[in-house]
Amino acid sequence: MSTPPTAAAADAGTPGPTTSTSPPVVALAGLSVAYRQGGQLRPAVEGVDLAVTPGETVAVVGESGSGKTTTASAILGLLPAGGVVTAGRIEIAGTEVTGAPERVWRALRGTVVGLVPQDPMVGLNPTMRIGPQVAEAVRRRGVDRRLAPVQALEALERAGVDEAALRARQYPHELSGGLRQRVLIAIAIAGRPRLIVADEPTSALDVTVQRRILDHLAGLVADSGTALLIITHDLGIAADRADRVIVMRRGRVVEQGAPADILLRPREAYTRHLLDVAPALSHAGRVVPARAEAPPAPEVLRLDGIGKDFRLPRGGAERTLRALDDVSLTVRAGQTLGLVGESGSGKTTALRIAMGLEQPTRGRVLLDGTDITGAGWSTLRPLRRRFQLVHQNPYSSLDPRFSVARSIAEPLVSYRIGDRASRAARVRELLDQVALPAAYATRRPTELSGGQRQRVAIARALALAPELVFLDEPVSALDVSVQDQILALLLRLQNDLGIGYLFISHDLAVVAQLAHSVAVLRGGKIVESGPAAAVLTAPAQAHTRDLLDAVPGQRFAAELAAAATTGAAPGAPRKG
Repeated sequence: MSTPPTAAAADAGTPGPTTSTSPPVVALAGLSVAYRQGGQLRPAVEGVDLAVTPGETVAVVGESGSGKTTTASAILGLLPAGGVVTAGRIEIAGTEVTGAPERVWRALRGTVVGLVPQDPMVGLNPTMRIGPQVAEAVRRRGVDRRLAPVQALEALERAGVDEAALRARQYPHELSGGLRQRVLIAIAIAGRPRLIVADEPTSALDVTVQRRILDHLAGLVADSGTALLIITHDLGIAADRADRVIVMRRGRVVEQGAPADILLRPREAYTRHLLDVAPALSHAGRVVPARAEAPPAPEVLRLDGIGKDFRLPRGGAERTLRALDDVSLTVRAGQTLGLVGESGSGKTTALRIAMGLEQPTRGRVLLDGTDITGAGWSTLRPLRRRFQLVHQNPYSSLDPRFSVARSIAEPLVSYRIGDRASRAARVRELLDQVALPAAYATRRPTELSGGQRQRVAIARALALAPELVFLDEPVSALDVSVQDQILALLLRLQNDLGIGYLFISHDLAVVAQLAHSVAVLRGGKIVESGPAAAVLTAPAQAHTRDLLDAVPGQRFAAELAAAATTGAAPGAPRKG
């Protein structure tokens, strides 16, 4: 681990020294980036100085729009259309590449600088099987085509992909979001680059897989001297994993230094705000449920003994995959059931069955006591007014052609509710409920931040006044301050409207803020369930304890709590 920066080096914009005598793998000097919009240049990043040396892990944190991803894109030569470097220099492996042609960048990407993008569906080719996509990255470093498939499987295993041989034969759409993200990590490490730029690399992963992935990345740093630049909104990851933390706001570096300096003694009010809203860094690293056990309430939804089997591709020993096995869940009016578990545990399959989008192999689905298992479209259509869905990704859940008003009114139009005037009034009412100005009604999704898009998605879900809302990882793609706002909004709406929530998440620190009860899935089975206060504070099962222990930020938060008690500075966080 690098030596912590001196106090002077911790000043904003001043790279902290490290013990490495090697030249930096990447060095930015006074980097400024702007985007052309309407004939003008709008600054996105201004005057950023940054150096990452071999074997060093640097975390860049900040809210959406702070310039984190733009900085990472500039390092990779992947600025979007309209993006231009207006000042400063970029050096990769000692070579200046500012303004370099695409052929120069192509020679660097994959073998010198690798990328783990945030969105796995954008980063993977939907028409190719997983194995060939990883093998393509292997071949970029000169490996013989015949040996590439074997090394591709090794990369998948190193990235924490279970049953790598099976996954290699599958297409991206056949994998869960977490598995797709692990495939992207496998592609990045397959090229054995000198620097890995990980842009929100674990936002779609459950905490145990997240820990395993970050351990793998940390192992690369330790064993091969690979440099790691983590772009994240998760201060827990930054605290646990980084040698240096760089805080960005509105395109500028406002603070940087060792995790102990930044998180224990933040110099900026903005940094203190990020700490205050980070659930994993509160309560000395413990996951503390915010809601007491709820009194009995009417049952809205029940899954009774649900099982689901899927057919597997030909060529393997197994012909079917048991995704769910005897799963029973109950969601009650005005209460939240948190469904947690690792990626691939069956959470999304349970959600799809509950919504009637997938038929169970065994068991029943009951809505207000009515069995809707196997119901046809004509039966489910009117029932779907009573339950709605908020998707995980706010960037893909809204039609980019629609205005905010049209997106929110879409369910009303679909069910032929009201006329144009009454729908417009309902849109205004819903915008007010989700704390968006009425003027936003005419905006398009591209004019909104991630948090604003998610508010629009919530407003659309509420348009038909449902009794039940399914929340599928609704805040995993959002930075911590926006995440805090959305969770507070969901809590207020539940209290005001009496809605039941089925809250699906891999983040137990987030579930603890909203759930009355919790069910833990593992391998398609419920291994533990009960009141959130009991499950999250005194779990009976080892798997639940593993999930709690893996919440990022706990190690550093515990050190902060100890430092506050003893008055001594916390030690540097351990990696791995």
